[in-house]
Amino acid sequence: MSLRGEVCVVTGASGFLGKRLVRLLLEEEKMAEIRLLDKHVQPELLYSLEECRGNTKLSVFEGDIRDGDFLRKSCRGASIVFHMASIIDVYDSVEYSEIYGVNVKGTQLLLEACIQENVVSFIYTSTIEVMGPNSKGEPIINGSEDTVYNCTLKFAYSKTKKEAEQRTLQAHGEVLNNGGRLATCALRPMYIYGEGCRFLLGHMGDGIRNKGVLFRMSQPEARVNPVYVGNVAAAHLQAARSLKDPQKRNAIGGKFYLISDDTPLGSYSDFNHVMMSPLGFNIQEKLMYPLRLLYVVCFLMEMLCMMVRPFVRIVPPLNRQLVTMLNTPFSFSYQKAKRDLGYVPRYTWEEARIRTIEWLASELPKERERINSK
Repeated sequence: MSLRGEVCVVTGASGFLGKRLVRLLLEEEKMAEIRLLDKHVQPELLYSLEECRGNTKLSVFEGDIRDGDFLRKSCRGASIVFHMASIIDVYDSVEYSEIYGVNVKGTQLLLEACIQENVVSFIYTSTIEVMGPNSKGEPIINGSEDTVYNCTLKFAYSKTKKEAEQRTLQAHGEVLNNGGRLATCALRPMYIYGEGCRFLLGHMGDGIRNKGVLFRMSQPEARVNPVYVGNVAAAHLQAARSLKDPQKRNAIGGKFYLISDDTPLGSYSDFNHVMMSPLGFNIQEKLMYPLRLLYVVCFLMEMLCMMVRPFVRIVPPLNRQLVTMLNTPFSFSYQKAKRDLGYVPRYTWEEARIRTIEWLASELPKERERINSK
């Protein structure tokens, strides 16, 4: 089912995944208009998209996701919304009111704008972290949408994304102002990597500071399955096509889908090493501290930060929930997305690996210069 002639809104359009989706839409669909919604859209982004724009109109909507009037204006006349904008925070460095306002209230206001402005399709970018890992570090291996799991979320990020996802799915079937019905679905990608991934860049910077040795923060047996950004973008396109198809619309509406690909299983730390070993980086053989000691150190840091919080906000570089996340086997299948959405990874593991390494290689001299200049 083609999206030809449609008008869509992409929130978080300047972000890591948003930029990739906009380019894919321009390359594969002859849409009438794509609206890039973000706090700020860089002019160089528009310039880079000019080569593949064709006859599609690119419109910039700069504003706050918590501004209902701005959202209604952005959605007016649109038929599809890809909602990717959110605050990502695994260090609990953002005040809860701020992250809740963007991730939950922003999503609710956007859903209300869609109903008022007769937008028929809404695709929400969720995260695997709405499932966990839980505080006990209970593993999931090759899980599915039907996996039963005792989900006890600690991160404000995980909690707010979970609530926003629930509100999105509950809005499926809401009556629009013109009498039509809103169709919604949510995609839960694994950890997303690829060109532009700030987490990979951060780990590379740490490795440079550590004289070419990457820190090991996860045990080798804590295997996860990261997903390439190009494949996540492709999954969003397939979701939009499926929601437009009258025969699939109600079948997939109100549901969430796990998005992974054929990236080999491995721990987060070993994955970083796979990407950076061609650039000359080594990795520590063992964790910086035994795992139990690491939890004790994190606990003490958290307590100290809590004690001084009335006077100054200090964010510890590591916390217990992050250690749990990095050291829990947590992998999932994309077979339901394949069956229901027709999602098939566009990029093989080898293609994704080469593209990511080439990007990291291009960034390495700049990172070295930046770090050495401090």
